[in-house]
Amino acid sequence: MKTKFLSLCLILFPVLAVSTILSSTLNPRDVTVHEWGTFTSVAGEDGVATPWRTYGGREDLPCFVDSFGGFKSQIPGTVRMETPVLYFYSSQEATADVKVAFPKGTMTDWYPQASTPPNGSIEWRNVRILPRAEQSFPQGSGPSHYYLARETDAAPLQVGTQTEKFLFYRGVGSFPLPISARLTPDGRVQVKSLDDNTVNGVILFENRGGKLGYTVVGQVHGEVTLDRSSLQNNRAGLFKALERALTDQGLYAREAHAMIQTWSDSWFEEGARLFYILPRPTVDSVLPLAIQPAPAKTNRVFVGRTEIITPEIQSDVRQALARRDVATLEKYGRFLEPIAQRIGAHNPLLDSIYESHSNRAATCSR
Repeated sequence: MKTKFLSLCLILFPVLAVSTILSSTLNPRDVTVHEWGTFTSVAGEDGVATPWRTYGGREDLPCFVDSFGGFKSQIPGTVRMETPVLYFYSSQEATADVKVAFPKGTMTDWYPQASTPPNGSIEWRNVRILPRAEQSFPQGSGPSHYYLARETDAAPLQVGTQTEKFLFYRGVGSFPLPISARLTPDGRVQVKSLDDNTVNGVILFENRGGKLGYTVVGQVHGEVTLDRSSLQNNRAGLFKALERALTDQGLYAREAHAMIQTWSDSWFEEGARLFYILPRPTVDSVLPLAIQPAPAKTNRVFVGRTEIITPEIQSDVRQALARRDVATLEKYGRFLEPIAQRIGAHNPLLDSIYESHSNRAATCSR
């Protein structure tokens, strides 16, 4: 009898051991997901996001990133959804299916390989979370701020044969934002929350000819008017304020740092803009996220960036057009067209600059 019992144990023990290993490997309670991204818009004269051509397409992405094949500059929209990345943290290997819906927009770029159904969503099947895997990821031949998003403690991921530190996607859409930024007749900025949610992390920023200025507003619930003449010039302080706003919303310190480093060349370029953290209900409504098995915790932190076309910017563009100063016009980049529309400017020089932007947006960085 003892012999039979021992034999049965010898048979069942490996089965139970394998079952235990598999159950722990796929245990969703051990998985945490963090996501960051940016919603970029241009404020109309009423302060609400206005349609614009979202210049700056594949030129800032490595060529291994997949694209739907069209030109983002030709997709009508009020918001450019820039570089959301999904990080996964786990002490053990796990597998998940991930779907991000975008009912009021179009997915334009993604990596690793994914399926993009015609309903505006994107899906990654059998995403392998490999916390102990060698960190070997694709690299293009040219520089790109895309790589800076890898500077975190997240687990390497594998989808099919492709590996990456995160799931990346990007898109263009038209949907209401939770905040408006309108210029008053005396040149101040009136900021207003447009729903019942409090908007956190509000910062007004301006780069005027290389001179930086900002003010930390913090929370906005209702309406506040900001005086642009009182902006302080402290680049290090600005970085700390942005990083604090991101970590206060739940990002890890290395994630917040990676996000700021990724966008430092773009966020602080010439112009005036309002930064803020989108309320989580807004993010979940615009981009419903489904992960199976469901992780223990999911945190999503999206920065809103609203471009404000100030009287100084309008004057700058008028004068540059009169002088045919291409360098000055070029510094406004993808926002040049809505600025020119605001001042009612139309001429062949602008058309040639728009075409140049469109051509660059259609190519990838090597």
